[in-house]
Amino acid sequence: MLACTAAVLYTPLERIDRPLVLVDDGVIAEVTSRTRRPVPSRARVVDFGDSVLAPGFIDIHIHGGAGHDVMESDPGALPGVEALLLKHGVTSYFPTTVTAPLDATLGALDRLAVAIEARVNGNGRRARPLGIHLEGPFISHARRGVHPPEYLLKPTLPMFERFWQASRGHIKVMTIAPEVEGAQEIIKEATKRGVCVSLGHSDADLGAARSAMAAGARHATHTFNAMRPLSHRDPGILGLVLANANMTADIIADGIHVDPAVVELFVKLKGPERAVLITDATSATGMPDGHYRLGAFELEVRNGRCILGDKLAGSVLTMDRAVRNIMKFANLDLQQALRTATLNPASVVGISGRHGVLASGADADFVVLNRQHEVIQTIVRGGYLYRKTREPE
Repeated sequence: MLACTAAVLYTPLERIDRPLVLVDDGVIAEVTSRTRRPVPSRARVVDFGDSVLAPGFIDIHIHGGAGHDVMESDPGALPGVEALLLKHGVTSYFPTTVTAPLDATLGALDRLAVAIEARVNGNGRRARPLGIHLEGPFISHARRGVHPPEYLLKPTLPMFERFWQASRGHIKVMTIAPEVEGAQEIIKEATKRGVCVSLGHSDADLGAARSAMAAGARHATHTFNAMRPLSHRDPGILGLVLANANMTADIIADGIHVDPAVVELFVKLKGPERAVLITDATSATGMPDGHYRLGAFELEVRNGRCILGDKLAGSVLTMDRAVRNIMKFANLDLQQALRTATLNPASVVGISGRHGVLASGADADFVVLNRQHEVIQTIVRGGYLYRKTREPE
């Protein structure tokens, strides 16, 4: 048994000072305080000193990193992405597709399914893909962003079934534009199968958005980006997303995709309990400026901005920086900010019993932060996978 101690722990619903976390075979057996019970004599103690323990971060929208795209056929692509994720505190992620030729999408779904099942059947001691986020091709031509228009598809049950079979049932999030013909039927079917249906890349009016919610949609993808703008006479999809308490929503808090003042407004409207941080990170994340792949096309990174022509094309944001940013932009405390990167995304995809929380029965996935809220260690199922090296003096 492993006994982990630190200065402070966030579950994240509760703050525990002088915490004691007991881990048995990669699973949390107990979370308590050293003021309540002593460290078991048989346990191997790991003391993180004056650090903060929190659940490992979860990214439900990520296209790549470290020069690799998650749709690549290169067997080294996902391990490369996962190594970068560990450095930034992410223990679980949902590799995200981008609209591409049909065969390329089907092939990527198959490869990602194999990777997911390998983690489930293995020891899991690495950053783990827990499901697939299908972003495109069921999106709006008007709000497609950089998704290639020639590969967008009309939502039909047979086409959804092809994606579902290729993924072996591992599609857990699907971004869809509710106003596209056929979308409502797909939303109902995907919801029946346990998929988190997320509204995005959409030019929907308020009526179409409400119909989608009635069909089962409960989340919104990169709020404000690739969406019909909010108007006092035409609230559109944003009117529903921002005002409805039953709708969760994610946001790219890099200060580029959404102005910091609007991030603050978003958090005030949704509350820390319904806001979700994502990165929308591309293969350029962790790399210098240059040209990188996003699905089937090439983007350029200039001064930290991913662009294709005159449009933003994903980001180079990391989850630890997103947490620090949302604290600054929206005046959140650390506990509130941590929730948006841990419990909230886990709840959105229905895995909060095992992930996104430090509690008995959950996987022992931790991030260890210093007092500047920087990642110094990342732990997956009790295994020490990343340690920050000391900076030269």
